[in-house]
Amino acid sequence: MQYLAPKTCAEAVAALAACDGDARLLAGGTDLLVRLQADMIEPDLLVDIKHIDTCQSIEEGPDGFVIGAAVASAELGEHASLTQAWPGVVEGMGLVGSTQVQGRATLTGNLCNASPAADSVPALVASGAVANVIGPHGKRQVDIIDIPTGPGRTSLAKDEMIESFSFPARGPRSADAYLRFIPRTEMDIAVVGVGVNLSLDENGTCTDARVAIGAVGPTVMLVPAAAQALIGSQVDAAALQAVQTACSDAASPISDKRGTAEFRKHTVGVIARRAAAIAHQRAQAAE
Repeated sequence: MQYLAPKTCAEAVAALAACDGDARLLAGGTDLLVRLQADMIEPDLLVDIKHIDTCQSIEEGPDGFVIGAAVASAELGEHASLTQAWPGVVEGMGLVGSTQVQGRATLTGNLCNASPAADSVPALVASGAVANVIGPHGKRQVDIIDIPTGPGRTSLAKDEMIESFSFPARGPRSADAYLRFIPRTEMDIAVVGVGVNLSLDENGTCTDARVAIGAVGPTVMLVPAAAQALIGSQVDAAALQAVQTACSDAASPISDKRGTAEFRKHTVGVIARRAAAIAHQRAQAAE
């Protein structure tokens, strides 16, 4: 196995393109290194992106935030203005693994592992963020929801990588939230997960919303009916109940040892209602 630590994305992409065998990107490595140690995979090439400056930074500007692909979860939680602007994104990623894992785990890895139950992805999808993808033919922006195509599969080509994520600028009275249900109190896989992002006008009416549900289908799903239930409302009890119904109706889960399909359909609605209420409360307090 060959190991490379390029200093630029162009070098990383060139290495991926030149590899005839199995090439893997190493960001945090919290999943990849476990698979390597367990002999689950035998890649021909490891490309470590932690030495690329644009993959290691959190940039804040008038157009919003840009978060590098190799930025660790712990760094997100320590960034005060990011946490204030996107608390749901930060809390979603903050549920991935233990304190030790948080020091290495990345949004990129959690997204590109393509687990239907990935904690960061519903909040990422709800945020409206895009992935900045680079390949041999240049750069392109991809909606987060279009990256995973099924369990363990993504839309990225073999010679492409995510360089960073771009988050839109935050307006006043806007906020997000992420909630999940797990059987244990911590360090478990989501049975259901929900990200809600919304904005209010000066009268408290919801003017924009995105609701995404996870672990209840092969990929994270946006629920337009839940968003429409919020838009134009005061995010009152009737709107929240409509969000619950819409998310339960949209879910298409499986039954497994952690919960039946019927339980998941019910629970995702309950969690969606609670997440929307939290996002609303935060938006009311946001300047």
